[in-house]
Amino acid sequence: MSKVFFIDIKQGSLLPELVLKSGLKEVVRKDNFTAIKMHFGEQGNIGYIKPHWVKPLVDLIKEQQAIPFLTDASTIYKGKRSDAVNHSLVAAEHGFTIDSCGAPVIIADGLRGNSYQNVAVKGKYFSSVKIAQDIYYADSLVCLSHFKGHELSGFGGALKNLGMGCGAKAGKYEMHNSVLPEIDPLKCTACRVCFRWCPTKAISLVNDKAKIDPKKCIGCGDCILSCSFHAVQITWNETYTAVQEKIAEYAAGAVANKINKCLYVNFLNHLTAYCDCYPSQAKDKPLIGDVGIVASLDPVSIDQASVDLVNQAAGRDLFKEAWPPINWSDQLRHAEDLGLGERKYTLEKI
Repeated sequence: MSKVFFIDIKQGSLLPELVLKSGLKEVVRKDNFTAIKMHFGEQGNIGYIKPHWVKPLVDLIKEQQAIPFLTDASTIYKGKRSDAVNHSLVAAEHGFTIDSCGAPVIIADGLRGNSYQNVAVKGKYFSSVKIAQDIYYADSLVCLSHFKGHELSGFGGALKNLGMGCGAKAGKYEMHNSVLPEIDPLKCTACRVCFRWCPTKAISLVNDKAKIDPKKCIGCGDCILSCSFHAVQITWNETYTAVQEKIAEYAAGAVANKINKCLYVNFLNHLTAYCDCYPSQAKDKPLIGDVGIVASLDPVSIDQASVDLVNQAAGRDLFKEAWPPINWSDQLRHAEDLGLGERKYTLEKI
């Protein structure tokens, strides 16, 4: 049975003790390139983990004589985090700089989100997954997750941060849907910019509008990023269960070469119904007050404990209430089946 360690949010000064107690020194070793995987928040979002929480963890990693860097991968949607340059600028706007955190920001899947390693997994949907290159090549990983609701998985925690967060652009596309992108002729201006970025030359001009050949398309998502007119459409047609199970399989790939080299920290604060990808502060209204911070070596246990703590504080199933069609336990069940961890845990309060 895995251990999960907990501090009340008002005990923030105990964060270093929490992380050390949960096993940081066993995970991070001298000369390790240590990826601190997190979400820097979309431009306009306020729910992300703030830099003042990150700096003490960076300092602890440096005390181990390791080499930390802050990281995330690009998004598939058209926002400020869909390429490395703008993603880095948003991170800096939100205070994630070397001066404030003591570590650089590296967007792990490259300039346009197409730098990744194929990692073998034994999944229900995937035999290999596309993991952002710089996360793959890191020696160890500290996964910092803002725990909150999510419109696809009920909640988003460590598993979501690992799976969706560590997938390169093409991997995110694989997790989100199984239909190839289409071009909306009403929005297409025939500018041909997408032609340049399509790696398989799957796009041509038909009746003065771009058209994607489904036989050539590999679902990489580059056309989505390159189009300034939002003409490339994605059909979000996966069932909620399938999306969660795919995320779990990507999470397995993200840590496949880091056995006993990962630590997870979930921040149970600013608990909204939506993920931090929304730029609108209208989506940022907390459902309940702040609960605390948890840490563990087990991504399944930490998410199960996080759900339990939040629901206990709310006195009801907060995530089922927020997203009635979604069975949020599907991600935990599938992750446990994949051997990522276990749902049974012991909780130790510090």
